Amino acid sequence: MSQRRAYLDIAPGETRGVVTLDGRPEHLILARDEDDPRHEPGARIAARVRKVEPAFASAFVDLGEGLEGLMDYPPDRRPVEGQMLEVEVRAAPRPGKLAAVRGVGPAEAPVRLLSPGPSVADRLAHLTRSRETVTGAEARRRADEAEETALTEAHVLPGGGLVVIETTRALVAVDVDLGPRKGPDPKSLVRQLNLTAIAETARLLRLKGLGGLVVIDLAGRGHDGTALLNAARNAFAADNPGVAFGPVSRFGTLELTVPRRTRAVSEILLEPGGEPSDRTLAQKLVRRAESEAEGETGRVVKIEAGAAVARLAWPLIDRLAERMGARFDRVLEPDWPRDRFEVTVP
Repeated sequence: MSQRRAYLDIAPGETRGVVTLDGRPEHLILARDEDDPRHEPGARIAARVRKVEPAFASAFVDLGEGLEGLMDYPPDRRPVEGQMLEVEVRAAPRPGKLAAVRGVGPAEAPVRLLSPGPSVADRLAHLTRSRETVTGAEARRRADEAEETALTEAHVLPGGGLVVIETTRALVAVDVDLGPRKGPDPKSLVRQLNLTAIAETARLLRLKGLGGLVVIDLAGRGHDGTALLNAARNAFAADNPGVAFGPVSRFGTLELTVPRRTRAVSEILLEPGGEPSDRTLAQKLVRRAESEAEGETGRVVKIEAGAAVARLAWPLIDRLAERMGARFDRVLEPDWPRDRFEVTVP
């Protein structure tokens, strides 16, 4: 039976939650201080209907301070422009896409946040059906591992073989490669590879926060479509409701749609070009400074960083100093590249 465990890593500026499935990361939840609570799934908002689009049975709703959401409505419950409604955020916004919301009932003006979505700890409890959460150094190690895995494209499968997951504007493409995997029965080998790849793809998509249209290019040919579809239904059961499958095509691809509910991890951690953002680097610096300070009680920790990262990291280091004591010597290095920083104990 599969086992899930929860890990909670808290640092100034950011909280990270990890769920592992049989020891491997399955979910990575990132919450930063600057996150807008009106964009978090589960948040309740008193919103105003700004525009109704009858042709698409949807409406644009004002969530406040220039933020908008998109709400679908049934034919017999068409809203009226200007109407106040209580809505719940169902999916976080993504680049080029508004937050998806659902109508809950009437609301009174003004437009405002009624209640935030569940906390990271609450989400971990929901995913694992347990309030048992590991914290401390082990949680930090698990979160670092989950981040690294979530940002990797090529993943080695248990027993050999490879899956490569790449995102495009239209879909998520998954390529299954036999690689050096060998066995006495090639047909059985390929079948087992594809079954393993489907299960791993489901876990990795949850970890990466990816969804929408997914196309899996299976290894080999002459597939047992029924067996593969049954395996896919089992692997993606945790993502329901909303998962839909197409048949295995004559080209050896399996197509499915998976609901998008959260932002992709890469969208949070990386710049559009694929490099870590200044905010991500600053958070990494702060965690390293905290770890050094914990391991060297009473000694000064020296922190050196370039201007872009220092601007974001120094206020977080102030908060760390308040909790651990003023033991941080900060040095601005204006000529350093943005991704360089050093944390040492002289």
